[in-house]
Amino acid sequence: MKINSLLRAYEKGLRDFSHENLQNIDISGLTFIAVNFQRANLMGGNLRRTFLTKADLESCQLNWADLTYAKLNQADLSDADLTKANLNGAFAVKANFCGAKMSGSVLTHANCRGANLENVNLSGANLFRVNFREANLQGANLAWANLQEARLSLANLTGARFFETDLRHAFMKDMNLSYVRLAEICLDGAKLSGCCLRGANLSRASLRGANLRGADLTNANLSYADLTGANLEGANLTHTILQGTILRGVNRGETVSTPSQPSEISPTVLTFQDHYDRLSSFPLNQLGQLQASYVS
Repeated sequence: MKINSLLRAYEKGLRDFSHENLQNIDISGLTFIAVNFQRANLMGGNLRRTFLTKADLESCQLNWADLTYAKLNQADLSDADLTKANLNGAFAVKANFCGAKMSGSVLTHANCRGANLENVNLSGANLFRVNFREANLQGANLAWANLQEARLSLANLTGARFFETDLRHAFMKDMNLSYVRLAEICLDGAKLSGCCLRGANLSRASLRGANLRGADLTNANLSYADLTGANLEGANLTHTILQGTILRGVNRGETVSTPSQPSEISPTVLTFQDHYDRLSSFPLNQLGQLQASYVS
C-alpha cells in the first residue's frame, strides 16, 4: 500500500491496516488514532514524530524503522521486530514491548516509564539515559547493552541477563536486586543507595565511586570487585564476601555487619599478597565474620 492510499483510507474512517505491506513508508509527523498495524510490514519506515498512542503494533515488522520522538504511549508492540530500530527520544510510557526483538536498537533518551519489556531481547542496544523507571524488565536480555545514566529505579529486573553491560552512573536507587548476577559488570558511579542486593553476585564488578549508602549486601559476593571511592555508609555487610575486594578510599561511615548465626558461616579471608592497600583504612573489626590474612 502506498502512502496516498493509506491516507485516503484513513480519512474515510478505516483504521485496520493489519498485514499490510508498508515497507519504507514515510508517515513522519502524522497522527493515527486507534490504528491497527498488527502484523503489518513497516520495515525501514519513516515514523519520526508520528503519533501512535495506543496503536496496535503487535507482531509488526519495524526493523530499521525510524521512530525518533514517536508518540507510542500505551501502544501494543508485543512480539514486534524492532531490530536496529531508532527510538531516540521516543515516548513509550506504559507501552507493551513484551517479547519484542530489540537487539541493536537505539532508545537513547526515550521515556519508557512503566513499560512492559518482559523477555525482550535488548542485547547490544543503546539505552543511554533511557527512562526505565517502574518498567518490567523481567527476563530481558541486556547483554552488551549501553545503560549509562539510565533511570532504573523501581524497575523489575528479576531474571534479567547481564553480560558486559555498561551501567555506569545508572540510577538504581531503592531497587530490589536480590540474587541478580552482575558479575564483571561496570557499575562505576552507579546510584545504588538503599538497594537490596542480598545474595547478588557482584564478583569482579567495577563499582568505583558507586553510591551504596544504606544498601543491603547481606550474603552478596563482592570478591575481587573494585569499590575504590565507593560510599558504603550505613550498608549492611553481614556475611558479605569480600575476598580480594578493592576498598581503597571507601567512605565506610557506620556499616552494619552483625551475623545472626556465626557458627554456620565460614569466615572470609582477605588476602593482601599483591595489593596491600586494597583494604587499608577499612574497619575490619566491624565486618563480623571477616578475618585479615597477611601473606608474606
